[in-house]
Amino acid sequence: MTQTDLRRIFDLQYQASRAQIDVPLLVRRERLLRVQKLLDEHGPVLAAAVQADFGIRSSRLTEVAELLVLRNQLRHTLRHLPRWSRRQRVRTPLMLMPGRGWIERQPLGVVGVIAPWNYPVQLALGPAITALAAGNRVMLKPSELTPHTSAQLAALVSQFFAPEEFAVIQGDVSVATQFSGLPFDHLLFTGSTAVGRRVALAAAAHLTPTTLELGGKSPCIIAPGCDLRAAALKIAHGKLLNAGQTCIAPDYVLLPRGQEAAFAQAFRSAALRLFPRFAGNPDYAAVLNRRHLARLRQMLRQAQSLGAHVEWMEEAGGLHDADALAQGDAVARQMPPALVFNATSQMQLMQEEIFGPILPVISYDRPDDVIAALGAGSRPLALYWFGDDEKLRDAVLARTVSGGVCVNDTLLHFAHDNLPFGGVGESGWGAYHSEQGFVRMSHQKAVFVQSRWSLAPLLYPPYGARFDRLMDMVRRWL
Repeated sequence: MTQTDLRRIFDLQYQASRAQIDVPLLVRRERLLRVQKLLDEHGPVLAAAVQADFGIRSSRLTEVAELLVLRNQLRHTLRHLPRWSRRQRVRTPLMLMPGRGWIERQPLGVVGVIAPWNYPVQLALGPAITALAAGNRVMLKPSELTPHTSAQLAALVSQFFAPEEFAVIQGDVSVATQFSGLPFDHLLFTGSTAVGRRVALAAAAHLTPTTLELGGKSPCIIAPGCDLRAAALKIAHGKLLNAGQTCIAPDYVLLPRGQEAAFAQAFRSAALRLFPRFAGNPDYAAVLNRRHLARLRQMLRQAQSLGAHVEWMEEAGGLHDADALAQGDAVARQMPPALVFNATSQMQLMQEEIFGPILPVISYDRPDDVIAALGAGSRPLALYWFGDDEKLRDAVLARTVSGGVCVNDTLLHFAHDNLPFGGVGESGWGAYHSEQGFVRMSHQKAVFVQSRWSLAPLLYPPYGARFDRLMDMVRRWL
């Protein structure tokens, strides 16, 4: 798509949004029902496109991790949309009575969405659903790294929506750069922290407000006395879903010193329970491409060169035939899980988000050491806590900052209908999902209606003794 085409679609949506500032509830619902119809009729087609992009990623994984989440989001949004959309009454302070005030939730206008490749359907349509519910027009730029899914999204959205309502923009990095520089009324980006910085800079040129859903190194804390077998199963599921290519996947484990061998055995058993085999298993996703696989392997080589000990979850040592890899065989990209012990801050895998099936395990002596270490680093997108000591849990929650927290499980706070989802600091800013997302995609217009019986003129100049007496009364009230 050329820059002229891109601008033409933006101008079309911009003019439409200004011509219809008040978008009726009926129109919003009908647009959401079209998204629902798209998923109901073409969900298998989208799952097949995701499979084609990854090489190996079963339609069942896409169903549970993407389509099910979207269907639940639509159900929840359609149910609550009348309440979210209506005028929000607010109490009027005594000094302004008998006037009254309220908040009008209005559409922002044109919302841009830049989606990532790891969940290319859910993280594209999820923000679009929220923006449409708030009455906005939407331009979506899916990832160029998932071309089959992007092409299907473009074809299906154009089938169900007019371009002035909802349009999908395909293209490479240069198109994404041009896209982020458009004067949107709001821009939502999901992806890496490095790219998020560039998106924020491009948006700042137009004072475009942004929501940035970035990554980060989400810790998984195992408390003393925790049931390791139960914790390991949930950590393995959170880590190995989509082969670790999840922004809120546990990035490393903080473990009481002396439990390393027990945790390794528990994690191995859990991983093999979920995936009896890795190579050729359709439920275990392939790493997206050879470049990402090479990055993961380089992380491990560098860690080993600095003294780390790597334990593979497969006897073959996680290595596949080099000729198969060179041919782009998807099975060769099904990287088996690996635990990494003796990891240090000098290692690449402890400096950047891993985004793959590698799990460093860091030993600690005292819970206070964990809290201090987390406070010294960047604030993560998610934090996971495993244990039964509520006092210790609450101490960790009170003394650490993260985008979200899940206690005694992983990932599921993302799926909670009434919890906001977002990062903090380098893991992003702004939260969406549910009503919080609706508000994020709306303009909260403050309205105050003055009463004919207003006492406000008593505060007008010229000031004098009467004004002083009135101020004395007001100070006693306040």
